[in-house]
Amino acid sequence: MTQSQTPSSLDAVLKRYEPVIGIEVHCQLKTASKMFCGCSTSYADAAPNTHCCPVCLGLPGALPTINKRAVEHVLATGAAIHAETPPATRWDRKNYFYPDLPKGYQISQYDLPLAAHGRLSFQTSEGEVTIGITRAHLEEDTAKLVHSTNDAGRRVSLIDFNRSGAPLMEIVTDPDVRSAEQARRYAEELQALLRAIGASDADMERGQMRVEANVSLRPRGTEPFGTRVEVKNMNSFRSVERAIAYEIERQAAALDAGETLTQDTRGWNEDRGTTYVMRSKEDSHDYRYFPEPDLPPLRVDAAWLATIGAALPELPAARRARYEADLGLSGYDAAVIVGDGRATELFEGARAAAPDADPKTLANWVTGAYLGILKTKPAAAARVDAGQLADLVRRVGAGELSGTNAKEVFAAHAADGASVASIVDRRGFRQISDTSTLGPVIDEVIAANPKAVDDYRAGKPVLGFFVGQVMKATRGQANAALVQAAVKERLDGGSGS
Repeated sequence: MTQSQTPSSLDAVLKRYEPVIGIEVHCQLKTASKMFCGCSTSYADAAPNTHCCPVCLGLPGALPTINKRAVEHVLATGAAIHAETPPATRWDRKNYFYPDLPKGYQISQYDLPLAAHGRLSFQTSEGEVTIGITRAHLEEDTAKLVHSTNDAGRRVSLIDFNRSGAPLMEIVTDPDVRSAEQARRYAEELQALLRAIGASDADMERGQMRVEANVSLRPRGTEPFGTRVEVKNMNSFRSVERAIAYEIERQAAALDAGETLTQDTRGWNEDRGTTYVMRSKEDSHDYRYFPEPDLPPLRVDAAWLATIGAALPELPAARRARYEADLGLSGYDAAVIVGDGRATELFEGARAAAPDADPKTLANWVTGAYLGILKTKPAAAARVDAGQLADLVRRVGAGELSGTNAKEVFAAHAADGASVASIVDRRGFRQISDTSTLGPVIDEVIAANPKAVDDYRAGKPVLGFFVGQVMKATRGQANAALVQAAVKERLDGGSGS
């Protein structure tokens, strides 16, 4: 938030005005080829304009064909959000001119989307919220504009058509969102759902999921909607919440000053924490929609739709509830694991490999060590095997491996994929739980630290220091609980003075 955008000032605004917010999400679908041609969608690291053809370049005479897998992803999304699918749908041309739109129109859907009248529920700080979803429809993505400086020092805009024609799903909510927090939580829940059903990776940082918000205010207790403003360029969940909170305050300040709001499209400046005017906001009639003449209507067979619905996996809300009720995980841990498909897969795989392992212990490894590596070293995280994680947790639980050494073993396994057993053998990691072996080490540590002994007997909390010194002397292989008990026994009994 900016300095003027504090929780107290926002709370004061919300006492007078009710925000009315609708969310639009554009999501790139996981398909091998583009929406209406056979060009590959594996263009993320490709040279510009190497994944395109006459169809996605909009050249005269090129005819589109429908990507069945993209259609199935939208139908699966519709089933997951409890939406309705019409017996037949059709394609429409959305007409507007922009340099990144090669045909001068976009093939989209208007009045007959593949999914309509759905809903999505999620938890917020104020309890469960259900947001109505107006529609989920298919369209093709635009090309990408690249703004740079040429060799002569002039600012130029270049076009990369690799993304042009990629399958895009647009999901539009009813104007049911009532706060910036609800908007963020809706986007988070939708991302988790799309990942769970395999429709999209929905990575906001990579532009695979783009969130836009339509924000308006009305005085508390009134029904008519205010003038809506569209907010774009929010590339993280934090940005979604910050941008909408700022826009609520901005509009409230304008209304309090007697100003007339205009229907604009505004961008979000993350560094400044403010929105700015991009252009005036269009209405649907400005796009002059009409049926796409090069594509026939698509009829959705009931049996096809039923098969897609039956194949849906356990959805995020149900999985979180199961993790909490059946496995005893905290709401936080359940949400973190379910929020990332890779974490979910690892957790489930480890549980299957070690059904007797403590779920909370497995969850700690997944949310801590694994997600930590995933964030900084994704290639290493990809090498983590669920069976090896299960073996690691089993060894720690059986007292064969100390917690300190276990972390080192996990990092080594992620580094090269070697088995836990081979790493333990190679590094000589065997937890020492033999008191006859640990006794001399403990005695040496106590004898070498007389001041710490005096501090302990003076009531100072230095027991952890002694345990740490013993762990260091044994290269982390000592049983920490056993060491703590033995050190305490010796110090309380007068030994080592």
